[in-house]
Amino acid sequence: MSAAAEPYVEERPGVVWLCEREIVRFLKLWVQTIVAPCVSSLLFIVVFGMALGDSIASVGGVPYDQFIVPGLVVQAVLTAAFSNNSSTVFQARSDRFINDVLSSPLRWWEVNLGLAIGGVVRGLITGVLLTAAAIAMTGIGVERPLVLVVAGALVLVAFAQFGVIAGIYARSWDFMAFVTTLVILPLSFLGGVFYSVDRLPDAWEVVSHVNPIFYLVQAFRYGFSGQADVPVGISLAVIAALALVLSAWCAWLFRTGHRLKP
Repeated sequence: MSAAAEPYVEERPGVVWLCEREIVRFLKLWVQTIVAPCVSSLLFIVVFGMALGDSIASVGGVPYDQFIVPGLVVQAVLTAAFSNNSSTVFQARSDRFINDVLSSPLRWWEVNLGLAIGGVVRGLITGVLLTAAAIAMTGIGVERPLVLVVAGALVLVAFAQFGVIAGIYARSWDFMAFVTTLVILPLSFLGGVFYSVDRLPDAWEVVSHVNPIFYLVQAFRYGFSGQADVPVGISLAVIAALALVLSAWCAWLFRTGHRLKP
């Protein structure tokens, strides 16, 4: 019998450790990463939906406080997925941590998955908690749960990959703030979160249909209320195409090492 038994060390694939690292990273700051965006969205429901809802007619037969919920949920989900991954990838590049990951035996798709999973999980938790709170506050139902699940999965994939791409191309923290504040946020508000595009002048209605986030909002709205300004098939097709393009772009970056290799 040996004098000292060697301690047992559980061996897990490297991609599992990388995924775990990214999830633990944002959970340590759960008040900032989970609670804060949920509270911000719920305040919109209180101010616009409840305080002003009585003075605004229902939209398509849906009470206004329920009408704005899908848009606020999708806005919170995509922002969480993007912000998480853009910051973690840029930080990894700044700290040179990304070099250790790239030089490991992990395949390129495992590195992509490991770095992207944090945004997916953070966006999912944010969306589930916000939806539960919105249901309790407004009484909104989920008429098409399957549509909501599919749309949510596509949104998480698209903006998790978008966040990774932004983190790779960013040269400073200002770049991420620029994308969030001057690209994602305006497109979200112009995507029909607080209004139906049917009420817009013809020219602005056409402009709204060019906005990809418009289709995200419509898919979520159909999932919640069963109503939308465009057919749900078109909305899901646009989201799927967006997710596919961003995933292909991200795959190319990791396969070639573009802007990743020193």
